[in-house]
Order: sequence, then structure tokens, then C-alpha cells
Amino acid sequence: MSATELHLTTPDGGHLLPRDELNRRNIEFESATPGEIIAWAADRFGDRLVVTSSFADAVLAHLAWSAVPGIEVVLIDTTYLFAETLWFADHAADLFDGRVRVIEPAADVAPDNQWLEDTPGCCARRKVEPLNRALVGNAAWVTGLRRDDSLSRATAPILANDLMRGIVKVNPMANWTDADVDAYTIEHCLPVHPMTGRGYTSIGCWPCTIPPRNDDDARSGRWAGQNRTECGLHD
Repeated sequence: MSATELHLTTPDGGHLLPRDELNRRNIEFESATPGEIIAWAADRFGDRLVVTSSFADAVLAHLAWSAVPGIEVVLIDTTYLFAETLWFADHAADLFDGRVRVIEPAADVAPDNQWLEDTPGCCARRKVEPLNRALVGNAAWVTGLRRDDSLSRATAPILANDLMRGIVKVNPMANWTDADVDAYTIEHCLPVHPMTGRGYTSIGCWPCTIPPRNDDDARSGRWAGQNRTECGLHD
């Protein structure tokens, strides 16, 4: 086996892809479908592949369940998710015979008012910590991150080595546009999150999510009035 086909092991035991393979795959995957990319990741990393979805829509979950039947999709429940989101995840799983695993914050993180004055700390406890726990012992992480989500994501690659977590990050929908998402939703008769019809274009926790303040920025309703665009999962 050549060096390009081996994982690099980080000091914390994580696994990364060699740079030459990372570059080569990123070029190849620009013309691949998200389903093909997810199938490749499942073949490459086996049961050490984690798929996460916020279930603001059902697209990534459906892509994963279609490409790898039986695969589990993780939803991080901060305990501040809209009730509609929890219902929607269950509804999508029932429709497509999919599997959803809900992960919550550590047992000692009770509902509080931290979000009022310290949203970064709140996100760290309620989103980042549960994600990091879900990724422990795994080799790759599939996300729904897209370049047209926001300016901060405009250069997102399809594959990246997440050096902080020692894991390969797979963004199979990175080069998809809103039109691609809408077309896939229609083609596969996917359900739509109930709050989409109420004007929400990016759906997170209820204390920090409102309809967008800028029609050209779908995420402008997240942490409105604050100088934030990310919760820490993709920083």
C-alpha cells in the first residue's frame, strides 16, 4: 500500500488524510454527487464515520440514508432546539426508514440563562462538547456545510483535515447552491421543516434564531445583533 493510501495518525490518536490524497480527492469530488462522496467516505472509513445534521432540512439525512442504508444520523439536541426540529427529525426518519441518534449536553448542563450574556460559552457547552464526544474514536465526520451558506463558508473544501479534532471532515454538499437543495427536495419529495414556511432560512436554537434580517444572507437571523456567524462546530 502506498503512502497516499495510508492515514496519518495524530498525537491524540486521530486519523487524517495525506495532503496529496486530500488535494486529489477534492479535485475529483467537485464533479461528484454528494451521494457518491458519502458512499466513498463510508467505504473508506467504515463504521468510524459519523454523520451529523441540524435537521433544518432533510436533505443531508436523506442523502446519507440513500447512499449508506442503515447509517445513523446524529442530531445534537442543545435542549434549546425548537420543538418542531425534534419532531421533524423523527418524521424524516419515519418516512425514509432512517436512523437518528440524539445527543444531548453533558448530564450536569441544565437549562440556564447563559445564552443571554455568553452565547459562545453556551454554544461550547451545548453544541461543541456533545459533538466532540460523538466524534471520539471515529475517523471522519460528514456535515451539511455549504459554501453559499455564508461568506465565512465560501471557500469550504469538500474534504479537509480537522486538525483540532484529529478527524477527516467531509462536506459532500459544499458546492451545492440553494437551488440544488430545492431541486433535490422536490425530486425526492422530502418533507420541509415546519418553520421554513414561517420565514426561517437557518434554524438553530430558539433563543438565538429569528427570520433573516438580510434577504441575501440566510444565516443573518442567527445570533442577530451579535458579531457571530458560527457556533463553534465549524470554526
